[in-house]
Amino acid sequence: ALGHNKAVTPIVAMDCEMVGVGPGGERDSLARVSIVNASGNVLYDSYVAQREPVTDYRTWVSGITPANLLGAPDISTVQKQVTELLQGRVLVGHGVKKDLSVLMLSHPRKHIRDTAKYPPFMFSKAGKRRPRALKLLAQQELGLSIQEGQHSSVDDARAALYLYQKHAGVWEKALKTPHGIKQLPTANRPVKKKRVESYSLRDVKDDPLADL
Repeated sequence: ALGHNKAVTPIVAMDCEMVGVGPGGERDSLARVSIVNASGNVLYDSYVAQREPVTDYRTWVSGITPANLLGAPDISTVQKQVTELLQGRVLVGHGVKKDLSVLMLSHPRKHIRDTAKYPPFMFSKAGKRRPRALKLLAQQELGLSIQEGQHSSVDDARAALYLYQKHAGVWEKALKTPHGIKQLPTANRPVKKKRVESYSLRDVKDDPLADL
């Protein structure tokens, strides 16, 4: 269960959905941003008005439709509101760099916890560390099914949060060492140690009533 804590906690998680603009809809444009607190409750969830004509709503994956963007606040308003929420807080997400890029915002590196960059969530291929999909991680680590069809930025933010919380002890301990999390092994080079108990299943259904 999500619980009743709706406070702006020191740790928050964010996820964004994009639509395509320009020829063939190849360029990303922010269309929705969602932020949840450390209990998984929604602090912010807003669609974003577009400055350019949308050439691909990517509805099959983004869940965004033309109706969602009607009357939505402009990017500058969203930027201001998001900045206020993130100020001085630890930001969790999956692919945080891309989300901040479409928001045209920055955040201190020391305050970012990116589940796409956490070595135990990655795999090695041709000598390089590569990220695993959030959907796969949520299933394997948490026993949660997300992104079954259209994505929900609320569900994805919660999944990233729960992944971080499951590994927060090891993650934060590693950050206090000279080599940081880079010293941690990838998923296909596991350290032999006692198996960690599986994380309890949480309700991440994107239901507006869940936050009332």
